Amino acid sequence: MGGPRSSQLTQDADSKSAQGDFARAIDLYEAALDDSPRCAEIHYKLALLYDDKLNDPVSALHHFKRYLALSPNGPHANEVKNSMKHDEIAALTALSGDSVIPRSEAAQLRNENLNLRKQLEARTASLRIGSEKSQTKDASSKKIASKKGDRSYVVQPGDTFFSISRKFYKSSNHWKEIRDANEKNIRDPKKLTVGQTLIIP
Repeated sequence: MGGPRSSQLTQDADSKSAQGDFARAIDLYEAALDDSPRCAEIHYKLALLYDDKLNDPVSALHHFKRYLALSPNGPHANEVKNSMKHDEIAALTALSGDSVIPRSEAAQLRNENLNLRKQLEARTASLRIGSEKSQTKDASSKKIASKKGDRSYVVQPGDTFFSISRKFYKSSNHWKEIRDANEKNIRDPKKLTVGQTLIIP
């Protein structure tokens, strides 16, 4: 993995990533690459941070490609190839010309955003009142999960089906199974709701 400085930087980066300080983790991984530019594992860790935590498919693709160039038959090669397919689609979507909108449409979107915020605040207030009902719902979903031998997971900020699959299966290949198991409870599969409970098959 390179010299002792590179190893120390990588350990520090791992620690910062675990603490949720992703920007500092990236800085430390990049510094480790300065000392050891041919380290595939550091590129892999950077790609995961950009992919799972920062929702930056373009940067993730760069580091996934560097990983494959340095370690074409490495332990993560198959997962990297699958992640790259997903990220290429996400990058193309992000880079399409859809982001250029007229001022009138932007104003309309701002107004809709304000209305949605008001609705969200109203719902939050009603959810506080009806928290007993939601606790009952959670208990019943846990019973359903435990009947099948499934597990439950509460969605955290930055989570995607890919990252949740990696968390439970050490591979992103099971993301479709997780999505399908929670199909009835998910409004938009591209955007998971923080705090939502998912069943993990």
